[in-house]
Amino acid sequence: MQRRFNPLEADARWQAVWDEKQSFKADDASTKPRSYVLEMFPYPSGRIHIGHVRNYSMGDVLARFRRMTGHEVLHPMGWDAFGMPAENAAMEKKVHPGEWTRSNIANMRAQLKKLGFAIDWSRELATCEPDYYGHEQALFLDMLESGLVYRKESQVNWDPVDMTVLANEQVIDGRGWRSGALVEKRKLNQWFLKITQFADDLLEGLNTLDQWPDKVRLMQENWIGKSVGLQFSFKPVAPFDSEIEVYSTRPDTIFGASFVAIAADHPVAQAVAANNPDAVAFIEKCKEGGTTAAELETAEKLGFDTGLTVAHPFDPEWHLPVFIANFVLMDYGTGAVMGVPAHDQRDLDFARKYMLPVERVVALDGEADKPIHDEAYTGPGHLVNSRFLDGMAVEAAKAAVIARAEGEGWGAGKTVFRLRDWGVSRQRYWGTPIPVIHCDDCGVVGVPKDQLPVTLPEDVTFDIPGNPLDRHPTWKHVDCPTCGKAARRETDTLDTFADSSWYFIRFASQPDDKPFDRATVEQWLPVGQYIGGVEHAILHLLYARFWTRALQHMGQLGFAEPFTGLFTQGMVTHETYKIEKPKMVVDGVEITPVNGTTQFLSPAEIERRDGKVYTLGGGIEVEVGRVEKMSKSKKNVVDPDDIIEQYGADAVRWFMLSDSPPERDLPWTEAGIEGSWRFVNRVWRLFGEADAAAEGQDKALDRKLHQTIDGVSKDIEALGFNKAVAKIYELVNAIEKAKPSASRTAAIRALALLVAPMTPHLAEEGWAEMAQPGLIAEAAWPAVDPALLVEDEVTIACQVMGKLRDTITVPKGTPKDELEKLALAAPNVVRTLDGATPKKVIVVPDRLVNLVI
Repeated sequence: MQRRFNPLEADARWQAVWDEKQSFKADDASTKPRSYVLEMFPYPSGRIHIGHVRNYSMGDVLARFRRMTGHEVLHPMGWDAFGMPAENAAMEKKVHPGEWTRSNIANMRAQLKKLGFAIDWSRELATCEPDYYGHEQALFLDMLESGLVYRKESQVNWDPVDMTVLANEQVIDGRGWRSGALVEKRKLNQWFLKITQFADDLLEGLNTLDQWPDKVRLMQENWIGKSVGLQFSFKPVAPFDSEIEVYSTRPDTIFGASFVAIAADHPVAQAVAANNPDAVAFIEKCKEGGTTAAELETAEKLGFDTGLTVAHPFDPEWHLPVFIANFVLMDYGTGAVMGVPAHDQRDLDFARKYMLPVERVVALDGEADKPIHDEAYTGPGHLVNSRFLDGMAVEAAKAAVIARAEGEGWGAGKTVFRLRDWGVSRQRYWGTPIPVIHCDDCGVVGVPKDQLPVTLPEDVTFDIPGNPLDRHPTWKHVDCPTCGKAARRETDTLDTFADSSWYFIRFASQPDDKPFDRATVEQWLPVGQYIGGVEHAILHLLYARFWTRALQHMGQLGFAEPFTGLFTQGMVTHETYKIEKPKMVVDGVEITPVNGTTQFLSPAEIERRDGKVYTLGGGIEVEVGRVEKMSKSKKNVVDPDDIIEQYGADAVRWFMLSDSPPERDLPWTEAGIEGSWRFVNRVWRLFGEADAAAEGQDKALDRKLHQTIDGVSKDIEALGFNKAVAKIYELVNAIEKAKPSASRTAAIRALALLVAPMTPHLAEEGWAEMAQPGLIAEAAWPAVDPALLVEDEVTIACQVMGKLRDTITVPKGTPKDELEKLALAAPNVVRTLDGATPKKVIVVPDRLVNLVI
């Protein structure tokens, strides 16, 4: 009977040992070289999913490997614990957000521990706890004092039913994502962080991040969006008397302008609305639209002709109509745009709708008269139909227009950024309270630091829409710290991106009396390897880079970039399964089900028979859909607990690392996890064959072992986990084929070390069975003998008339005459020659022998 690994016993046993010995606790006083390995911390939704497992398995392999190669490793875990889902749960489940969140944290922590990750749990933090967010409040006050925080009136998405501000992502088709109410645009006083002060530095800093994916750097570069253009004002045509200022990144196309569009809350629009009820109605309609660039781009382009016109700056007799447009926002640029339909798709869509001229002014050679149909031309070329600009290349024409505008005094070249200051105000309860007090006499006053943290009140309810902090009977009523008179706390809380913009710093240093100790932080940071999903490539990473720069600006840190290395892993995917819902007939009338006609099934609800898929225990045939990202809505999710219970943590970890390059998506399959389980048992059987009494050397196996150690080391450092796995498979094959010897025993022991970062429970169990000293988690990575990396034998191709007939293995450097003799004696060559004598023998040393007959 073959040996069978018992993962449930081994997993529990070694996890308990690691906990007892605190094997993965980072030592701030260590003199070893430091390595900070970090995965993006999770939101405590209640369950760990397979995507988490893949992310953390990758980081864990690197952390364990670095520890084995002599590094002091910091590999922490925490919880991004504030946010709207907890408030939604409070409303739906009638529980306090804190109770719901902390319960979820406990569940997810237990799940992570089942996987045996090498985490320093002594540094665990949750952003919803006062011992974290109180220090965040202190940093906010530092930024306020240094001028990096300000308050201004800003347009927001307002849900009139839930009585709260919604993020742009929470507005779907103009309605609140939870209430379904039509969202309104409102002006509210909001808190902002001056991220734009660092726009140039954030952009330049991308050039130093050579260990980041190119696609992420490009996404950040585009989001920051540096551009050089022309800012100028269109002169009004009487009786209208207000200039309209615009900024254009394409001043070269100025002779293609056919209209000017202004935002609904532009002063000129408001002046028109004062005497025009139709304008009022249109402006109200604009307030129902979205505010993101994506929403504005995809929404129907609507305009209202004000009847006003402005003069073209190069020709006072050329008048352009002024429209109020739903795709222009006052908070972006000047609140007005120059419409050039031939060379901007948004402007073209608008011009076609309102029958406005479309004049091509940029063209490739020979295409000056090519008409513009349904697609704007945004490519390269030379200027046409543009008077003094005709024939110029685009960049030269831009410079010429700017020079003319500056020379004549009606405009100026200007560098602008797409990046906007970070609005951090959120009108909700479950977030970090903004630590300021509003006093009628003193204005805005920061909460004294000795009164931090400003904690959230526990006695709140969610039975009434809106922010519970606004209606709390006592919490917001305080005395002004400056004058002592009655004042009011700020009831807005911070955007949760603020919480995740510095958590990696708090992991490195956690004093009670301040956010962090600079000297300790600078021993660990920047983070050497950060791992997480590409969906966080813009906002989270940008805000973290800003926050670190802000701390540097205030003299609290000596570095600007928080993450030296970044890796974005692929998603875990799974087949989808669906059936058509049974049709409902009521009183003879067929009724369509409320949620559509398709019903998705989970993997646990299906079975396979005779090459087809059916409902579990039933006879309904199931349609197998596309392989997609695991999601609750498609029900194509796999619960890690169920898989661990069946196969153990190590088989799950091995599968996460083995089947696909880590940057690509990984399709989850039953065959894949079963294959990983079989491999775990193959290794376990080999551990039982390590014979300490075996003698003799196997030079080929020695060489294979050291080549594998060298290759796996390099692959792990390069995060090429699937390549490392493939090399370990090859080594296992070689060990299984090898005869008993001291070399084979040494290879089996080294195999335990090689798989330890990936399958740590299996490795510990084998290490103990082989009576090796200490824990494998604390053992050194096997050393490489450079001499064994060099091949001293080669395989020679034996050809007859250029066709391969046999091979021979010989010592490297074997003389030509010896190679000829060996080739002539090779069995298949002898059979092919059939007694014939070669007319010519061609020998290429260490490569081939070709016999010509």
